Amino acid sequence: MLRKVVVIDDEAPARQLLREYLAEYPDLIVVGEAANGVDALRIISEHRPELIFLDIQMPGLTGLDVLARLDELPLVIFSTAYDQYALEAFELHAVDYLLKPYASARFATAIDRLNLRTAPATTAQPNVARLAQQLRDDRSVAPYPDRIMVPRAGKYIALPVEEILCIRAEGDYSTIVTADSSFLSQYSLKETEARLDPGRFLRIHRSTIIHRAAIREIYREGHGYDVVLVNGELVRASRGYAEVVKNILF
Repeated sequence: MLRKVVVIDDEAPARQLLREYLAEYPDLIVVGEAANGVDALRIISEHRPELIFLDIQMPGLTGLDVLARLDELPLVIFSTAYDQYALEAFELHAVDYLLKPYASARFATAIDRLNLRTAPATTAQPNVARLAQQLRDDRSVAPYPDRIMVPRAGKYIALPVEEILCIRAEGDYSTIVTADSSFLSQYSLKETEARLDPGRFLRIHRSTIIHRAAIREIYREGHGYDVVLVNGELVRASRGYAEVVKNILF
């Protein structure tokens, strides 16, 4: 059964990531997207989608404000970095509440719940207790994404995190380095670090994060370490982060 979908989020990378995930489901057709609540109301009115992916904190109208102004509610999957609105969302019979950042496996769980909600001969409403438990699980197990959206030539592309060699601070932004390219991210080094799995990525300098799998060699240098990556780039682990490097040595 084909379903029209509208994606609503004030961050372009978040909208693009949702499109990437939705591309795996050919029966879910994205007919529009919006970056704020006012545009969301217009696009929903124009396309009458069966499903919307909805952020909550947006300029102007919030996601909950948008729902309050609709005469007829579509199915809703919330996609937000804020968990304090979960109870209100569940009371609105949301299909699911995706807590950013989330990986493709968590997204697939939301789609499974969508299919259950819309299966023939079922009128089951979401179980608030079950969804609340899922939210607690999401908070306790960091849902680090397997892909992140990075800008390239006026659009955003999905970059598998395993391709990242290192990330360097660039003022309020950061540069993500791969074996054959680099991308200027709108997020600071601190914000980028929070989105990545600390079991795979290490901050070894106040301005540098490296991927453990990208390490080729490590040399002791004074009170710190020099780390050579697989592309030959040398990254110095400052004295304050020497213990981080020491902990990965046999």
